[in-house]
Amino acid sequence: MRTKDAHPARMAWLIVAGLLSFMLLLAGCGSSDDNGGTAGDELQKVGKGEGSLNLINWAGYVEPEWTKPFEQKTGCKVSPKVAGTSDEMVQLMRTGEYDGVSASGNATARLFEGGDVDPVNVDLVPNYKTVFSDLKGQPYNTFDGKPYGIPHGRGANLLMWNSDTVKPAPKSWNVTLDPKVASTYSGKISQYDDPMSIAEAALYLKMHNPDLGIEDPYELNDEQFEAAVQLMKEQRPLVGEYWGEAEKQISSFASGDIQVGTTWQYQYFLLKGEGKPVAASPASQGFLPEEGATGWSDTWMISSEAAHPNCMYMWMNWIIEPEANAQVAEYFGEAPAQELACEKTVNPNFCAEYHAEEPNFWKRVYYWKTPLADCGNGSEDCKDYNDWVQAWTSIKG
Repeated sequence: MRTKDAHPARMAWLIVAGLLSFMLLLAGCGSSDDNGGTAGDELQKVGKGEGSLNLINWAGYVEPEWTKPFEQKTGCKVSPKVAGTSDEMVQLMRTGEYDGVSASGNATARLFEGGDVDPVNVDLVPNYKTVFSDLKGQPYNTFDGKPYGIPHGRGANLLMWNSDTVKPAPKSWNVTLDPKVASTYSGKISQYDDPMSIAEAALYLKMHNPDLGIEDPYELNDEQFEAAVQLMKEQRPLVGEYWGEAEKQISSFASGDIQVGTTWQYQYFLLKGEGKPVAASPASQGFLPEEGATGWSDTWMISSEAAHPNCMYMWMNWIIEPEANAQVAEYFGEAPAQELACEKTVNPNFCAEYHAEEPNFWKRVYYWKTPLADCGNGSEDCKDYNDWVQAWTSIKG
């Protein structure tokens, strides 16, 4: 279980340092596995473990508390590789040296399109049956009508503020995104440092500038994208910090240097537990600003070149086993994917605090997904991930 002085959940989510190519590399075909399959095929049965398992994961996802029992049960020795960004995960997966990855939605489509991952035979993952239904069949984990991964956990990007200085309590993202309102807190605003933050501006414009016709904050045509980018550029002079590590933001709020901004539930509950004057959207407005929020839902995906596919299937079933999923959710600070995990958490209020069993909460959360030129409606004029990375660089100037 995570404690106050534990390694912060997402502190390895570092700032995207430069522009990465969005060219999609096709994986080699015809490589066989010991169950008679080929790259691109679902495994048909789980055989004997190969004794090893090489994973790419977010910090806090693969820890001894739940890997040691897995190794004892299966004989599959886990070798984890922590990645700092989704871009790094994609690059590492394309080396063919890893069996699987805990991919976020801004990486999954790239891995699928590049032929880097195989579909998953969920019949071989018994614990999948009790994964929350609204995490299944999502556009970031399902492609060509097939599941391409096993849900791991999810979280929302919340609005947090200093309750002593930010009054009245904000109900909207306008406190960080509308220059007229946000200027009140100039230099005291905290913004997450990632191209996906452009989606926050798009979500805000979806409600407040309906003439733009934004439906999905990750599917933006030229006009919609430029409007979102312009809003983030107008926000830029008001931002006191762009943060990529949870500890950095915790320190800034604790000192009073920052008064309002985008946060994760981990930071909010830690600061609250230390008696700091922080608040977030209350139950009266659905725990989220009126526009909703962006967020993440991570997925375990199996490499199309996995050298240890049997161990990878065993892992995907293990990590959503109720007790293991409860452990990782509490350690990391996110809602579990497994329905039965809520019965296993050390904190009996954990699932309530993280809204794990509240589908109406998650209906208002727009999970990260890879921006593609294909808008999903027959049009091909949306901005792709390359465009988002370039724009974020220009926003920060």
